[in-house]
Amino acid sequence: MGVDVVLVEVEQRGTSSKKRRLTSVASVQDRGDLFSALCATSSLPMLNRVDPYRSQILTSVEMPQFLSEIDVTRDLVKEQRERDVLEKVRELAERCAEATTLELHLEGD
Repeated sequence: MGVDVVLVEVEQRGTSSKKRRLTSVASVQDRGDLFSALCATSSLPMLNRVDPYRSQILTSVEMPQFLSEIDVTRDLVKEQRERDVLEKVRELAERCAEATTLELHLEGD
């Protein structure tokens, strides 16, 4: 079961969640289940909480820790395919960190 990573722009007028509109900006597809496998075996708290059967939403406030855990994991893995997927996820996380109107959605199957 893969975990796709989607950068989402949030537009919300007022305080009602009914007026919340989400627009997908970019994504990383976890085709080889590489990202989900790295998360499942991680001892780092944020990555270890990623569930391949559920969705999780991260905000710009959470990006410093998420980026740190991605970096630590990327430095530990040896396979280039794993490093590539982590780099793509990192790029989306960096964009998310720059704007409070963006969220990072980790979408399990």
